Amino acid sequence: MHLEGLASHLWHAAKHLGETVFVPLLLFYVLFRLTDLTGGLLAALGWALAALVLRLVLRAPVPMVLWATTALLVARSVLGFATGSSFVYFLEPSLQNFLLALALLVTLRLENPFLVKLAGDFCVLPPELIGNTRVQWFFRRVSVLWAAVFTVNGLTTLWALAQATIDHFLLMSTVGSFSLVAVAAVASMLWFRRELRGEGIQLRFGRRPAAAG
Repeated sequence: MHLEGLASHLWHAAKHLGETVFVPLLLFYVLFRLTDLTGGLLAALGWALAALVLRLVLRAPVPMVLWATTALLVARSVLGFATGSSFVYFLEPSLQNFLLALALLVTLRLENPFLVKLAGDFCVLPPELIGNTRVQWFFRRVSVLWAAVFTVNGLTTLWALAQATIDHFLLMSTVGSFSLVAVAAVASMLWFRRELRGEGIQLRFGRRPAAAG
């Protein structure tokens, strides 16, 4: 089964990750340091809303992860403005880890679990691959792994939030969270390749070779 070039898949994932995670976090931190909590809130929220509105205006597909992160960021910002507390602002993303874990477990029995929709935002997989029975079973089993990852992530970020200053919390939560996610992502990919080999499916990156005349 042929997929697009590896570079295009990596760019697809990096673009969504930067758009929904890294840029809002960086904008919040910079404006928080230069101004105050309000400046940080407005910077992160403004970026998320601008990214969403631009896609809607251009009638471009809106990734599920962008819908989810923007909705959560709006809720976080409302709480942050209402309380004036950076602790409350960072408490919500810690709790959302538990909501993600719950969503993964609740949708296990669906034909396309929640993880399939999230995976589609970071890696373009053809419908015929997603529709394979063994692949569907893989996504159900790996959903349990990611539910555990989000639960551990939620517990550790709550602990860091209670113990550290904002600067240290941002550093600890970012490095710790992404390290855990990176390990789980590598394990998931290796597991995925093993399942595909068991089904006799080989993935090739790049253009499909032209048929011999």
